[in-house]
Amino acid sequence: MPVPLRRSAPLCALLALLTSCAWGGGDDESGRLPAAPVGVTAAAGSATSVHVMWNAVPSGAGIEGYEVYRGTTKVEDVPGSRHMVDVTRLRPATPYVFSVRARDTEGRLGPPSREVRATTPAATASDRSAPTRPGELRGPAAGSRAVQLTWAASADDRDVVSYDIYQGDTKIHSVGGNQTGAVVTGLRPGTRYSFTVRARDAADNLSPAGDSIRLTTPGSDDGRGTAPTDFRAATRRETDGAYYLDLAWVPPGTDGVVTEYEVHLDGRAATSLVFGGTPPRGRATYSFYLGREAGESHRVRIRARLPDGTWGGLSAERTVTTGTATDR
Repeated sequence: MPVPLRRSAPLCALLALLTSCAWGGGDDESGRLPAAPVGVTAAAGSATSVHVMWNAVPSGAGIEGYEVYRGTTKVEDVPGSRHMVDVTRLRPATPYVFSVRARDTEGRLGPPSREVRATTPAATASDRSAPTRPGELRGPAAGSRAVQLTWAASADDRDVVSYDIYQGDTKIHSVGGNQTGAVVTGLRPGTRYSFTVRARDAADNLSPAGDSIRLTTPGSDDGRGTAPTDFRAATRRETDGAYYLDLAWVPPGTDGVVTEYEVHLDGRAATSLVFGGTPPRGRATYSFYLGREAGESHRVRIRARLPDGTWGGLSAERTVTTGTATDR
């Protein structure tokens, strides 16, 4: 069931989780296994952790998740919307080998990626001092889908092992402590983003976040590629005389799973909802209370919060009138 985040009108939480769409399958792609992930990298994040990253596996449908292996042992399950993970509880001063496999919505595993290697640094005894915050964060856009971030190095009483890059509140990247720059890719044209950087030492002490930088990628995005599709709206009267608005839509085709939506009523945000459990990949539905007056017309649209943390485009607008079977 979805959990309302906020509301300006009474809600009746009614959410149907329906069928999921497959990733790779049949003779027209539905029978194909997911491809092996490419662009896999591994870098020590501390004396007991390694940061593993990879590129999204392309497909016409969706990837349910990724499996990360240390040698031949699976150590992490990662949702399809993420392409990175920190593998923890490792031994200091130890070499490791990692690989990644993609899993489609039918549970089929693709082949493993190439193996990548990383060695954790030696542990430092009784180190409770975090590095200083990174400074002078800068970042010109590198085209419409990437930014080039640079920052001033942090200081530590021993050594900085890695830097973590955050987009909003979400960690999206990590680089070695000898680097003071990173390219963040997978962005959308004409979209505003906020980034911060934090430093980490071998004892896993994390610095405060440095100053944030806000960047807007060039170009335009009309939102149609990220808007929910086949959007429908209709009113319904219950036996107690109350009217409800019934919505149905198909989630946008994005790289990852959409879990949050915002409903706009008469040009303003009316409520947000979050899917608990497994979000629908096929058609989804939602209903909420409108009132008891017949003959009232409303305009309604919906949009999704994308896996990158930004809002996607608004769906087509529908107009409904209480007391009728309006759906247009």
